[in-house]
Amino acid sequence: MFAITADQIDSRSGPDLASDGLELLTRVGGVHLALPADRTAGDEVQALTADARTALDLVLALLRTERWSVGLGIGDVRTPLPAATRAATGGALIAAREAVEAAKRRPSRIAVAGGGIRPDAVTVQSMLDLLLQLRERRSPEGWELYDLVESGLTQAEAAERLGITPQAASKRAIAAGVRIDTAAREGIAQLLALADEASGHESDTDAGSAAGAEEDA
Repeated sequence: MFAITADQIDSRSGPDLASDGLELLTRVGGVHLALPADRTAGDEVQALTADARTALDLVLALLRTERWSVGLGIGDVRTPLPAATRAATGGALIAAREAVEAAKRRPSRIAVAGGGIRPDAVTVQSMLDLLLQLRERRSPEGWELYDLVESGLTQAEAAERLGITPQAASKRAIAAGVRIDTAAREGIAQLLALADEASGHESDTDAGSAAGAEEDA
């Protein structure tokens, strides 16, 4: 299971964005959320999912807003599940708590944790960091094309929607790393699925360590 815990950045100097965070988690997670996304302590929000691709989508959606530090915990969750996410317990939740604290000290604002997982948390986090670096360099125009393609349009259809030539759209897609982004997300989702499978061999209380906590402290 995957637990995502997100803590609002600079919440003391800005508006409370917990409601926005919950709306985003609900919209992106959809039917793949194990329980409704929930507000935990203060301005934190949390979600649970058994689906690796959904976990990655939730993390990337939160990070794209640049308003959240995000911890991704991988591990068991005790069953039967409670009625609310904030009442859930288990290794994934403990790992997510460790990870979100580590994320606050990392430039990318994401940390991954999980006990006994293979590939390990450092490997998964490194792949995420690379994808995020690519995304940081993407222009607003690149994001515009990316979002249209992600919505289901072909690149040619996206070009027509944007009022540019197919050749211009192709150059924009290359500059934005649209195809690399897609391939990277597929690869990271596979790594997460493998890590989740490995976590099933660990006890609920063995959460492991958040990757990158020492190097970025």
